[in-house]
Amino acid sequence: MSSEPILSSLLPDTAQLLDADVTIGGVSLLALAATHGTPLFVYDEATLRARCAEAAAAFDDGVAFAAKSFLCGAMARLAVQEGLCVDVATGGELDLVLRAGVAPSRVIVHGNNKLTSELERALEVGVHRVVVDNFDEIERLATLVSAQRPLHCLIRVTPGVEAHTHEFVRTGQEDSKFGFSLFSGDARRAIELLRRTPHVHLHGVHAHIGSQIFDVAGFDEEVKVLVDFIREDGFDELCVGGGLGVAYVAGEEALSISQWGDAVRAAASAAGIDPAMRITAEPGRSIVAQAALTLYRVGARKPVTQRTYLAVDGGMSDNPRPVLYGSGYEAFDVAQPLARRPQAVRLVGRHCESGDVLIDEAWLPASTGVGSLIATPVTGAYGYSMASNYNRVPRPAVVFVADGHAREVLRRETFDDLARLEVDESSS
Repeated sequence: MSSEPILSSLLPDTAQLLDADVTIGGVSLLALAATHGTPLFVYDEATLRARCAEAAAAFDDGVAFAAKSFLCGAMARLAVQEGLCVDVATGGELDLVLRAGVAPSRVIVHGNNKLTSELERALEVGVHRVVVDNFDEIERLATLVSAQRPLHCLIRVTPGVEAHTHEFVRTGQEDSKFGFSLFSGDARRAIELLRRTPHVHLHGVHAHIGSQIFDVAGFDEEVKVLVDFIREDGFDELCVGGGLGVAYVAGEEALSISQWGDAVRAAASAAGIDPAMRITAEPGRSIVAQAALTLYRVGARKPVTQRTYLAVDGGMSDNPRPVLYGSGYEAFDVAQPLARRPQAVRLVGRHCESGDVLIDEAWLPASTGVGSLIATPVTGAYGYSMASNYNRVPRPAVVFVADGHAREVLRRETFDDLARLEVDESSS
């Protein structure tokens, strides 16, 4: 962390730091907080569109936005408008994407334990791809496919490549709940089984080696292993998954989506891939993370012997990543974006947990305190999508900003929303 003013490189593309305010997409953050309240997720539509278009250009058709990173109807429509498919992992995500008007032919269905009902709907609507994960799933699919409901699929394999990242987000190693092992021979047996199953069209393989990856070495190794494995199969698609990292704090440097795509293509070419093979991917974090920030209002300041605590009106319910992964973030005072940040504080939430810490050591201007509007950048991925109602706290609103206008794409939850699932036992 640094006592210098917040780095503009951590902010959305359209961010403008003024003397006493910040604008995103030409819209004042102070005004947004006054209108929509806090906590509030603010997404820059221009950044979202630029990253989606970059991914569409870097890979072949079939490259998909990983909806788990952040999903709402507006985001799904935007991704498709910019040339991407949408990758979903549950029936709920599939349902929302279809409700948003996304054509099934632009949807890819993932997941390590797809319910029979989820597979049935995927086949019924005719999704672009199902990524097959295990032998039990193959057995279920064999009873569901037909000439009227054919299956177009990839199989997910574990290439034995471990990305240098948090152990909870490593996925490419042998010991994983995801996919068929290359080492044990399960992947080859799965291919043979699917090819013997009527009405199944197997297009290729998919792998994912982890998340928040900052260099190309892991992807290079992944591609080499996969190309060698499928060399004689005559497949037409190879998906390298996602996992490209983003910079969350000063000092971190990440590859661009274009650099990632170039590196993957170079590795595939060096490994002797068939030039006709489509190379796809499923970026999520690298599309949405930097596009957003979260606004909070400070409600309490508590100096103790060891440090000073600043408590905001959100916390682990809208950003669980620091608690789950020890993830780092920075913060700045929206009314003083160009000021130095000499005040070190522990930025905490309002939940009844000692571990409800957003930033262990945040640097803010000396005058920042109760009533100040605080922003945490790079919160566009896995904030809202992993949000909870712990302590019965309603989830925040989400706004998209562009060309001087803001539109609310997800309204703030209310107490009535939270009570809606309660069963009235008095009437029974």
